[in-house]
Amino acid sequence: MQSILQLIEEYGLAIVFLNVLVEQAGAPIPAYPILVITGALLDTSGYSAFALLGVAVFGALLADLGWYLAGRRYGRKMLTTLCRISLSPDSCVRQTESIYLRWGPPSLMVAKFIPGFASIASVLAGAVGTPKRSFLLFDSIGAAIWAGSAIYLGSLFSTAVDELLDVLINLGLLGVLLLGIALALFVANKWWQRKRFIKSLSMERVSVSELHDMLESGNHPIIVDVRSPLAQGQGRIPGAIFLTAGDIARSEVPASEVIVYCDCPNDASAAVVAKQLMQKGYGRVRPLAGGIAAWVDAGHSIEGDTEPPLQGDLPLIQH
Repeated sequence: MQSILQLIEEYGLAIVFLNVLVEQAGAPIPAYPILVITGALLDTSGYSAFALLGVAVFGALLADLGWYLAGRRYGRKMLTTLCRISLSPDSCVRQTESIYLRWGPPSLMVAKFIPGFASIASVLAGAVGTPKRSFLLFDSIGAAIWAGSAIYLGSLFSTAVDELLDVLINLGLLGVLLLGIALALFVANKWWQRKRFIKSLSMERVSVSELHDMLESGNHPIIVDVRSPLAQGQGRIPGAIFLTAGDIARSEVPASEVIVYCDCPNDASAAVVAKQLMQKGYGRVRPLAGGIAAWVDAGHSIEGDTEPPLQGDLPLIQH
């Protein structure tokens, strides 16, 4: 443990840069604790607070810019891929879209304090065409606030941090083992949350071919698109309506079947809304397996964005 602290004191700037870069790139290796520790060691280290803050912001910007450029090139496909490999719940894309579309680039100033938001917000900024200057400005401010708060906490509670480090040093190899166990438990907890979330989405699905046959035969179910308005503007299944949480709360149970679809791994958002509708009293509600991506891949047509999607009060909401 003593050798690890010596490495931090001697190569603290490089360690912070790599840790922040790797975390912001998507790896489940938290950088905040290292920033707190290096902040607490400022008096005994060979680096200044400004240098520490600078390398942390640079590492975050480098990773975030990579996500931004990926979003600009690949659009929403990159969002889906990122959410698929993330340990965060699959509804993260929809939640991030809601926050970003409401507040715009200024939301990047607090993105790193919201679990699962930072990298997805960077991809989304590129996907929606946020100017690079605006992205870099607000992302730099956000990275500075995030890293600066950790460094400040470390320096503010340096005595307590030093005492904790002394305990770990005295434990020797056991201290290193405890740190490894803590990191493993952190990753395992994220994995378990995701597994439990996916398990909660287990329910009957409707296939693309089955939905297409229903529409062709004239047996039209109510089709609900639960994606964000931004995603719906790029096309939706013909006849689909837009349903919000408020619509669900006010809705009355229709006689026809309801098909819900989204564009996320495990049909997460669609399954969540489907369960809410079933709890409301809807009898036959099924998510579309594979969402709109499976519909498009099967060669079926979608509606463009020449007209806005119908709201939930036609015909779901009866006032």
